[in-house]
Amino acid sequence: MPVNLALVQLDVSSQEPVTARIARTIDLINEASQTADVVVLPELWHVGAFDIPAAQEYAEALNGPLVTLMRESAASNGIWLHAGSFAERDTVGNLYNTSVLIDPNGEVIATYRKVHLFGFDTGEAAALCGGTDIAVAETVLGMTGLSTCYDLRFPELFRMLGQRHATTVMVSSGWPQARIEAWNVLVRARAIENQCWVIACNEIGVQGDVVLGGHSQVVSPQGEVVAKASTDECILYAEVDPEMPARVREDFPVLRDIRISGAFIH
Repeated sequence: MPVNLALVQLDVSSQEPVTARIARTIDLINEASQTADVVVLPELWHVGAFDIPAAQEYAEALNGPLVTLMRESAASNGIWLHAGSFAERDTVGNLYNTSVLIDPNGEVIATYRKVHLFGFDTGEAAALCGGTDIAVAETVLGMTGLSTCYDLRFPELFRMLGQRHATTVMVSSGWPQARIEAWNVLVRARAIENQCWVIACNEIGVQGDVVLGGHSQVVSPQGEVVAKASTDECILYAEVDPEMPARVREDFPVLRDIRISGAFIH
Protein backbone atom coordinates (compact mmCIF):
# COMPACT_ATOMS: atom_id res chain seq x y z
CA MET A 1 0.00 0.00 0.00
CA PRO A 2 1.41 3.43 -0.90
CA VAL A 3 2.51 5.73 1.91
CA ASN A 4 2.03 9.49 1.73
CA LEU A 5 4.97 11.62 2.84
CA ALA A 6 5.29 15.29 3.72
CA LEU A 7 8.70 16.95 4.09
CA VAL A 8 8.57 20.31 5.84
CA GLN A 9 11.26 22.47 4.21
CA LEU A 10 11.41 25.12 6.91
CA ASP A 11 12.85 28.64 6.84
CA VAL A 12 15.25 28.88 9.81
CA SER A 13 16.50 32.44 9.30
CA SER A 14 18.09 33.78 12.45
CA GLN A 15 15.77 36.73 13.04
CA GLU A 16 12.80 34.51 13.93
CA PRO A 17 12.49 33.79 17.68
CA VAL A 18 12.78 30.11 18.59
CA THR A 19 9.40 30.04 20.32
CA ALA A 20 7.72 31.53 17.25
CA ARG A 21 9.37 28.99 14.95
CA ILE A 22 8.27 26.09 17.12
CA ALA A 23 4.66 27.32 17.08
CA ARG A 24 4.80 27.86 13.32
CA THR A 25 6.24 24.39 12.79
CA ILE A 26 3.39 22.83 14.75
CA ASP A 27 1.00 24.58 12.38
CA LEU A 28 2.90 23.19 9.38
CA ILE A 29 2.82 19.67 10.86
CA ASN A 30 -0.94 20.02 11.33
CA GLU A 31 -1.32 21.14 7.72
CA ALA A 32 0.87 18.32 6.36
CA SER A 33 -1.00 15.75 8.42
CA GLN A 34 -4.21 16.41 6.53
CA THR A 35 -2.91 14.18 3.73
CA ALA A 36 0.36 12.60 4.94
CA ASP A 37 1.00 9.40 6.86
CA VAL A 38 4.60 10.43 7.57
CA VAL A 39 5.91 13.94 8.25
CA VAL A 40 9.63 14.77 8.26
CA LEU A 41 11.39 17.86 9.68
CA PRO A 42 14.93 19.14 9.03
CA GLU A 43 18.03 19.28 11.23
CA LEU A 44 18.14 21.47 14.37
CA TRP A 45 15.16 23.31 12.94
CA HIS A 46 14.24 24.96 16.24
CA VAL A 47 17.47 26.99 16.22
CA GLY A 48 18.86 26.42 12.72
CA ALA A 49 21.68 24.06 11.87
CA PHE A 50 24.42 26.71 11.85
CA ASP A 51 23.48 28.58 15.04
CA ILE A 52 25.52 26.54 17.48
CA PRO A 53 25.33 29.12 20.32
CA ALA A 54 21.53 28.91 20.10
CA ALA A 55 21.72 25.11 20.08
CA GLN A 56 23.73 25.27 23.29
CA GLU A 57 21.30 27.75 24.83
CA TYR A 58 18.17 25.77 23.97
CA ALA A 59 19.55 22.28 24.59
CA GLU A 60 17.31 20.05 26.66
CA ALA A 61 16.79 16.44 27.66
CA LEU A 62 15.05 13.84 25.54
CA ASN A 63 12.03 14.12 27.84
CA GLY A 64 12.11 17.93 27.69
CA PRO A 65 9.39 20.26 26.38
CA LEU A 66 10.33 20.18 22.68
CA VAL A 67 10.23 16.41 22.22
CA THR A 68 7.14 16.25 24.43
CA LEU A 69 5.45 18.74 22.12
CA MET A 70 6.47 16.69 19.07
CA ARG A 71 5.07 13.54 20.67
CA GLU A 72 1.79 15.29 21.34
CA SER A 73 1.66 16.54 17.75
CA ALA A 74 2.25 13.06 16.33
CA ALA A 75 -0.42 11.53 18.56
CA SER A 76 -3.03 14.23 17.97
CA ASN A 77 -2.57 13.97 14.20
CA GLY A 78 -2.18 10.18 14.12
CA ILE A 79 1.02 10.35 12.06
CA TRP A 80 4.54 9.00 12.00
CA LEU A 81 6.73 12.02 12.75
CA HIS A 82 10.43 12.28 12.15
CA ALA A 83 10.79 15.32 14.38
CA GLY A 84 14.06 16.35 12.76
CA SER A 85 16.88 16.80 15.22
CA PHE A 86 17.28 18.91 18.32
CA ALA A 87 20.09 19.83 20.71
CA GLU A 88 20.03 17.15 23.39
CA ARG A 89 21.68 17.67 26.77
CA ASP A 90 22.30 14.43 28.65
CA THR A 91 22.40 13.92 32.41
CA VAL A 92 26.08 14.87 32.68
CA GLY A 93 25.84 17.93 30.45
CA ASN A 94 27.09 16.53 27.13
CA LEU A 95 25.41 17.95 24.03
CA TYR A 96 24.32 15.92 21.00
CA ASN A 97 22.58 16.58 17.70
CA THR A 98 19.78 14.06 18.20
CA SER A 99 17.08 12.92 15.79
CA VAL A 100 13.78 11.58 17.10
CA LEU A 101 11.33 9.24 15.36
CA ILE A 102 7.81 9.09 16.81
CA ASP A 103 4.93 6.72 16.05
CA PRO A 104 1.24 7.66 15.65
CA ASN A 105 0.64 6.93 19.34
CA GLY A 106 3.18 9.57 20.32
CA GLU A 107 5.80 7.04 21.39
CA VAL A 108 9.49 7.62 20.62
CA ILE A 109 10.54 4.48 18.75
CA ALA A 110 14.07 5.55 17.76
CA THR A 111 16.64 8.21 18.53
CA TYR A 112 19.86 8.88 16.68
CA ARG A 113 22.77 10.99 17.89
CA LYS A 114 24.54 12.35 14.81
CA VAL A 115 27.80 10.46 14.33
CA HIS A 116 29.58 12.73 11.87
CA LEU A 117 29.75 16.27 13.22
CA PHE A 118 30.41 19.07 10.75
CA GLY A 119 32.93 21.88 11.12
CA PHE A 120 36.25 20.06 11.34
CA ASP A 121 37.74 21.85 14.37
CA THR A 122 35.00 24.47 14.74
CA GLY A 123 31.23 24.85 15.09
CA GLU A 124 29.23 21.69 15.69
CA ALA A 125 32.34 19.51 15.69
CA ALA A 126 33.88 21.52 18.53
CA ALA A 127 30.77 22.13 20.62
CA LEU A 128 28.87 18.83 20.46
CA CYS A 129 29.61 15.18 21.08
CA GLY A 130 29.29 12.64 18.31
CA GLY A 131 27.06 9.63 18.64
CA THR A 132 28.34 6.07 18.47
CA ASP A 133 25.29 4.04 17.44
CA ILE A 134 23.14 3.74 14.34
CA ALA A 135 19.35 3.65 14.47
CA VAL A 136 16.86 1.51 12.56
CA ALA A 137 13.20 0.99 13.44
CA GLU A 138 10.15 -0.66 11.90
CA THR A 139 7.73 1.93 10.50
CA VAL A 140 4.95 2.13 7.94
CA LEU A 141 7.80 2.51 5.42
CA GLY A 142 9.40 -0.78 6.48
CA MET A 143 12.76 -0.90 8.25
CA THR A 144 13.74 2.75 8.49
CA GLY A 145 17.20 4.12 9.24
CA LEU A 146 18.08 7.59 10.49
CA SER A 147 20.91 9.88 9.42
CA THR A 148 21.69 13.57 9.66
CA CYS A 149 23.12 16.00 7.09
CA TYR A 150 26.94 15.57 7.00
CA ASP A 151 26.41 11.81 7.38
CA LEU A 152 25.58 11.79 3.67
CA ARG A 153 29.27 12.10 2.88
CA PHE A 154 30.03 8.79 4.62
CA PRO A 155 28.62 5.82 2.69
CA GLU A 156 29.84 3.42 5.38
CA LEU A 157 27.03 4.55 7.66
CA PHE A 158 24.44 3.75 5.02
CA ARG A 159 25.98 0.31 4.46
CA MET A 160 25.63 -0.32 8.19
CA LEU A 161 21.98 0.69 8.03
CA GLY A 162 21.59 -1.76 5.15
CA GLN A 163 23.12 -4.50 7.26
CA ARG A 164 20.31 -3.78 9.74
CA HIS A 165 17.87 -4.36 6.85
CA ALA A 166 16.91 -0.72 6.29
CA THR A 167 14.87 -0.21 3.12
CA THR A 168 14.27 3.50 3.80
CA VAL A 169 16.64 6.12 5.19
CA MET A 170 15.43 9.47 6.48
CA VAL A 171 17.91 12.35 6.36
CA SER A 172 17.28 15.53 8.34
CA SER A 173 19.58 18.27 7.18
CA GLY A 174 20.80 21.85 7.27
CA TRP A 175 22.79 21.74 4.03
CA PRO A 176 24.10 25.08 2.70
CA GLN A 177 23.40 26.47 -0.74
CA ALA A 178 27.14 26.72 -1.47
CA ARG A 179 27.37 22.91 -1.61
CA ILE A 180 23.88 22.08 -2.84
CA GLU A 181 25.14 20.24 -5.93
CA ALA A 182 26.97 17.83 -3.66
CA TRP A 183 23.70 17.34 -1.75
CA ASN A 184 21.84 16.53 -4.96
CA VAL A 185 24.45 13.96 -5.98
CA LEU A 186 24.92 12.35 -2.57
CA VAL A 187 21.22 11.87 -1.84
CA ARG A 188 20.81 10.00 -5.11
CA ALA A 189 24.06 8.09 -4.66
CA ARG A 190 23.06 6.78 -1.23
CA ALA A 191 19.72 5.58 -2.66
CA ILE A 192 21.33 3.90 -5.67
CA GLU A 193 24.15 2.26 -3.69
CA ASN A 194 21.81 0.76 -1.13
CA GLN A 195 18.70 0.25 -3.27
CA CYS A 196 16.59 2.03 -0.70
CA TRP A 197 14.28 5.01 -0.43
CA VAL A 198 16.09 8.15 0.72
CA ILE A 199 13.84 10.82 2.22
CA ALA A 200 15.97 13.96 2.62
CA CYS A 201 14.53 17.04 4.31
CA ASN A 202 16.64 20.20 4.17
CA GLU A 203 15.96 23.74 5.40
CA ILE A 204 16.21 27.20 3.89
CA GLY A 205 16.96 30.68 5.19
CA VAL A 206 20.00 32.70 6.24
CA GLN A 207 22.05 32.24 9.40
CA GLY A 208 24.92 34.69 9.64
CA ASP A 209 26.80 34.30 6.36
CA VAL A 210 25.35 30.85 5.63
CA VAL A 211 22.49 30.48 3.15
CA LEU A 212 20.66 27.16 3.50
CA GLY A 213 20.02 25.39 0.23
CA GLY A 214 16.63 23.66 0.30
CA HIS A 215 16.17 21.03 -2.44
CA SER A 216 14.47 18.58 -0.08
CA GLN A 217 13.73 15.44 -2.05
CA VAL A 218 12.51 11.88 -2.14
CA VAL A 219 14.64 9.44 -4.15
CA SER A 220 13.62 5.91 -5.13
CA PRO A 221 15.76 2.74 -4.76
CA GLN A 222 16.61 3.12 -8.45
CA GLY A 223 17.85 6.68 -8.00
CA GLU A 224 14.82 8.42 -9.47
CA VAL A 225 13.96 11.76 -7.85
CA VAL A 226 10.21 11.34 -7.40
CA ALA A 227 9.69 14.69 -5.66
CA LYS A 228 11.94 17.70 -5.13
CA ALA A 229 11.51 21.14 -3.59
CA SER A 230 13.14 24.35 -4.76
CA THR A 231 14.56 26.99 -2.40
CA ASP A 232 11.36 28.31 -0.84
CA GLU A 233 9.72 27.29 2.40
CA CYS A 234 7.19 24.62 1.52
CA ILE A 235 5.71 21.25 2.32
CA LEU A 236 6.94 18.70 -0.20
CA TYR A 237 4.49 15.85 -0.73
CA ALA A 238 5.29 12.47 -2.23
CA GLU A 239 3.83 8.97 -2.46
CA VAL A 240 6.16 6.01 -2.00
CA ASP A 241 5.82 2.24 -2.24
CA PRO A 242 7.46 0.50 0.75
CA GLU A 243 7.66 -2.75 -1.23
CA MET A 244 9.73 -1.25 -4.03
CA PRO A 245 13.19 -1.85 -2.47
CA ALA A 246 12.51 -5.60 -2.24
CA ARG A 247 11.52 -5.75 -5.91
CA VAL A 248 14.53 -3.69 -7.03
CA ARG A 249 16.90 -5.85 -4.99
CA GLU A 250 15.43 -9.02 -6.45
CA ASP A 251 15.53 -7.79 -10.05
CA PHE A 252 19.05 -6.35 -9.78
CA PRO A 253 20.74 -8.13 -6.81
CA VAL A 254 23.86 -5.99 -6.59
CA LEU A 255 23.91 -5.98 -2.78
CA ARG A 256 24.71 -9.68 -2.60
CA ASP A 257 28.08 -8.97 -4.24
CA ILE A 258 29.37 -6.70 -1.44
CA ARG A 259 32.81 -7.88 -0.29
CA ILE A 260 33.95 -5.79 2.69
CA SER A 261 35.30 -7.49 5.82
CA GLY A 262 33.07 -10.47 5.19
CA ALA A 263 29.94 -8.30 5.54
CA PHE A 264 27.02 -9.27 3.34
CA ILE A 265 23.74 -7.40 3.30
CA HIS A 266 21.45 -9.90 1.53
